[in-house]
Amino acid sequence: MIGRVGKTYERIDGRLRTFIEAQPMFFTATAPLTGDGTVNLSPKGLRGSFAVLDEHTVAYLDFAGSNAETIAHLRENGRITLMWCAFSGPPNIVRVHGHGEPVFRDDPRWTDLLRHFPDVDTSVHGLRAIIVVRAGLIRDTCGYAVPLMTYDADRDLHGRRFAREDDASLSAYFAGKEHVATSIDGLPGLPLPLPPTPAT
Repeated sequence: MIGRVGKTYERIDGRLRTFIEAQPMFFTATAPLTGDGTVNLSPKGLRGSFAVLDEHTVAYLDFAGSNAETIAHLRENGRITLMWCAFSGPPNIVRVHGHGEPVFRDDPRWTDLLRHFPDVDTSVHGLRAIIVVRAGLIRDTCGYAVPLMTYDADRDLHGRRFAREDDASLSAYFAGKEHVATSIDGLPGLPLPLPPTPAT
């Protein structure tokens, strides 16, 4: 258990950092500014695709998919919440409420950010952005009602599906999806065509 129930943290370090880095998955939540806009909640997995950059900043790899709601919401307003649950061991839930931004392939920060993810072969997952989040509020809660579940392994389906794509075919794939360049609510999503993958 990380401290007492309902604790607020000033920074991501120590046992808190150890806890979130050990979880095999986490969740992201974003929403547009409009009151009737579509709230988006996404699960994120793949070991090694999340990193703590410093005591107040985290990042994760945003891979190919059939929509880009998180990217669109962050481009509009930056609001995001990340959540980790303990599905094994002592019960715990950690939330990081903050401001995020998508860093795209043509951003000068791309190559340096990518070095924080040495255990992921990004070439097989259609990497399209790196989401960087600056924490504003960091809290944990009890998690007493979260079920105990066993982590077996990451699925290999995503890598198998997108390993055959190059930059051009991946751009074409995204262009063929209704809600990648534009969100469900009509916000600008992933900029297309994709810039070339930078040399590392």
